[in-house]
Amino acid sequence: MEQQDHLLAEARRYGYIEGDQVWLRPLLDLPARHVGQVKESADASLLYFAQRFTLFRTKVEDLLQKIEESDNKGSFLMKALHLKEQVGSYDALGDFESLYRRLTEAEESIKVTINRNREKNLATKISLIQEAEALHDTIDWQAGSEKLKDLRQGWIKTGPVEKHLTDELEVRFQAAVDAFFARKKDFLAEKKAMTNRVYDQYKDLIHKSEALQNSNEFEETTRKLKQLQQAWKEIEGTLPRKQANDLWTRFRAAHNHFFERLKVHIESKRQEPAVSTGGEDNLSRKRALVAEAQALLNQPMSQAVARAKELQAAWKKVGPVRGEESDRVWEQFILACDKVFEMSALEHYVRKRQPAGPEANSPRDQANVRIQALRDFIKYDKQEQEVLEENLGKLNDSPGNDAFRTMLQGKIRAFERKIRTKNELIAMFQQRVTG
Repeated sequence: MEQQDHLLAEARRYGYIEGDQVWLRPLLDLPARHVGQVKESADASLLYFAQRFTLFRTKVEDLLQKIEESDNKGSFLMKALHLKEQVGSYDALGDFESLYRRLTEAEESIKVTINRNREKNLATKISLIQEAEALHDTIDWQAGSEKLKDLRQGWIKTGPVEKHLTDELEVRFQAAVDAFFARKKDFLAEKKAMTNRVYDQYKDLIHKSEALQNSNEFEETTRKLKQLQQAWKEIEGTLPRKQANDLWTRFRAAHNHFFERLKVHIESKRQEPAVSTGGEDNLSRKRALVAEAQALLNQPMSQAVARAKELQAAWKKVGPVRGEESDRVWEQFILACDKVFEMSALEHYVRKRQPAGPEANSPRDQANVRIQALRDFIKYDKQEQEVLEENLGKLNDSPGNDAFRTMLQGKIRAFERKIRTKNELIAMFQQRVTG
């Protein structure tokens, strides 16, 4: 009863009856307006419209409570605006002005929060754009793709910004994403093209090797196959591991096939009976070639090199020599020729570094210059030899590696010969210094 009296008093404070009409007094900037009709009695009608105000006020207070408790206050802005509009049209009697003021305060607070959030969203989106643009030069495509996936998720989860900035930011972010994936697409296309080029180069060497594997021109074919082996090493680019292994297996099979045939050929030659009875005569001729080769160091180098090549050609035309003397005379000959070639290379090296000519220094100084150069050359030769020995050590004992093992062993022996020759030249120059 007390509550009804209070509601009735509130109704009379904010409304009145004129004839059979119920009116709300002027509020805010609005004139008095008709809210309903008297039905049973004046007091009953006033009480009815006061109770309706109570219902409306409850709606407003419920909304204000939700706004207060929510982290996402911006989502309630339209509901607050809608209730504000109803203040001017809701049929009830009560303190609408107070509710209007509270809703206005809530609206302004929400707008402040929205603006603050939009500023925060703007900063977040600019940061996301900068992270996407920072991938402009990366070539780590997998990591870059994962990064952009995360940035996209972050972009979607970030709230709105001011409307006039929305399109500009979207365009800039998408441009950074599109630029990365366009570069990735171009890279993968180029990688595929490069892979195809590398594959074609390997296949070409395989076809050339297979075409030679049954050749009976053993000396010429050996030279050609070694060139193909070198060409294989010099191909730039990579292939998937399985594909590379398959190609290598096929390439090596062709070479192994030939070198196995070569081994049989050499063995058969060794077992052939000697047809020449002029062994002693051949030995004399070869000793004469050795003597001439050893005397070449006393000639001008250009003439010595040319004559050494002629002597090597002549050596091949001399028949075989039996027994241990054959190896001994060959070692003497090849060492003499090697000295000529090494001396020629040495003199060329010294001339390039002494443009003033040999007369610029004393004979002792000239000898010392050559000794130091030869020592430097030996150091480089030993480095190359160590690399070859390391590669040889990595080969397993598979029969398929026999041809390549033989090739590496031959190169190692060649460097041993080079080093021995240079050491003999050093001894020769040292003798001149001390003589």
